[in-house]
Amino acid sequence: MASGEPYRIVVAGGGTAGWMTAAALVRFLGPGFAVTLVESEEIGTVGVGEATIPQIRLFNAGLGIDEDAFVAATQASFKLGIEFVGWTKGGRYMHAFGDVGRDQGGVAFQHSWLRGLDEGVAQPLAAYSLNNAAARANRMQRGPARTAAMLPEMPYAFHFDAGLYARFLRHYAEARGVTRHEGRIVEVLRDGESGDVTALRLERRYSASSPPPVRAEPVEAPFFTSASPAESCPSTSSGRTEGGASTQGDTDTTKIPGDLFIDCTGFRALLIGETLGVGFEDWSHWLPCDRALAVPSARATDFTPYTRATAHAAGWQWRIPLQHRTGNGIVYAGAHLSDDEATAHLLANLDEPALDEPRALRFTAGKRRAFWRANVIAVGLASGFLEPLESTSIHMIQSAVERVLKLLPGRRIAEAQRAEYNRQADREMDRIRDFLILHYWANDRDAPFWRARRETPLPEGLAHKIALWRAAGQIVREEGDLFSEVAWLQVLAGQGVAAEGHHPLADRPGRAEIAEYLDLLGKLAAREAAQMPDHAAFIRQNCAAREEIAA
Repeated sequence: MASGEPYRIVVAGGGTAGWMTAAALVRFLGPGFAVTLVESEEIGTVGVGEATIPQIRLFNAGLGIDEDAFVAATQASFKLGIEFVGWTKGGRYMHAFGDVGRDQGGVAFQHSWLRGLDEGVAQPLAAYSLNNAAARANRMQRGPARTAAMLPEMPYAFHFDAGLYARFLRHYAEARGVTRHEGRIVEVLRDGESGDVTALRLERRYSASSPPPVRAEPVEAPFFTSASPAESCPSTSSGRTEGGASTQGDTDTTKIPGDLFIDCTGFRALLIGETLGVGFEDWSHWLPCDRALAVPSARATDFTPYTRATAHAAGWQWRIPLQHRTGNGIVYAGAHLSDDEATAHLLANLDEPALDEPRALRFTAGKRRAFWRANVIAVGLASGFLEPLESTSIHMIQSAVERVLKLLPGRRIAEAQRAEYNRQADREMDRIRDFLILHYWANDRDAPFWRARRETPLPEGLAHKIALWRAAGQIVREEGDLFSEVAWLQVLAGQGVAAEGHHPLADRPGRAEIAEYLDLLGKLAAREAAQMPDHAAFIRQNCAAREEIAA
């Protein structure tokens, strides 16, 4: 920025979304920018745990965070994929990170595998995934493959306590110059001509004789991090346009001015929604689950390096192993399952005893009709909510922050910048939505909830993608698609969507040659996984929290 007054960016709301945003801004913007974050200790936090995808490693590395220190500080474990149980009758499969098989002669691996199925020489698709082999054996390693040069490095993500991650990032951000203001947003001030937000008025209650409020105990869940009340700073009044700091008894008010505002206030979307009036596009006809219950249990004996998502009569149940405990929860459609029934099902299907009472969460799948309006950009659940099934909520915060940095405006915001930001964010959410819908649509369960999922018309793009796969085993990755061709392949195959053909070039090798090729790939993955250390032992050796995890 030019010399003079700094360009002021105000992050409204804390939690994981707020502190990820603030940490990235202060890391990459440098001199000429002032980053401020406002949040309220009066508002308790759900502090849920989070399952992530491998892109989180890029975010942490970009901040210069030491991975072992991060894992220890957040009580994290490693994640090699997601196991789906019961999404088809009696079936289970892994959506594992990383490659499956290896392309041959310019032909994508799925065509060689489909040819192998036709010839009767192919194993199930999972046999050709290194991440799947390691996950099933509860093993973990980092770095290049040890046993075969042709095997790629094994990608991974994390399960971590999101409350601890937000705290970790808060220390990082404040140490680098982010200014944090404590208080509840009681007024959003706007310019009378442009409609831009000019300042937030905060109110903080205090008492000289009492300590500051204590945050609620964390609960692990695979999502809702940004929906936690810690991210929200609810408004209690509006309409005033003048004023500075004042004190009335045990209440202090102050005004926080800014040039650009990042709305991380969760589902309420205080700035983008309530103040600027940006509407919400409801996707509950495709993704009808609207409730969840979360509960922690004792640390799992089966300390798996993967998330588990188990289908039930009206939704699914999650399991996320952390170093100090296991996060559990049930996602369900209230129209098909009562809260009492959901609670009973959740508690009856825990690996270990519950450590607390289940806590309720409510949501609606969908997105804001604009993610950037005036000088406000929505990040996290202020921008929308998607099914947590594929652990995308942290990534959507990360990708939003990346877009903010790439399209960062000066003091004058060009409409083209807003339009491009909204276009990119729109496409990303649409593509993730379609991937999640596929899980629900491709089922053979008998319950009314699941029958309705099969019968609901699909978005046009998803219907085309399924038709292309069925006809010729082809998968096309579109602009804005977070998930790779291999990710789509694992879900399509894992949930029984059969391909009727494959690429003709896959017919060039003879039957014996294709059999040998597939056999070699399967053996290489199994051999590499076999020499890896146990997941729990790997953490004990490299990055255990202060209370070392049991064997």
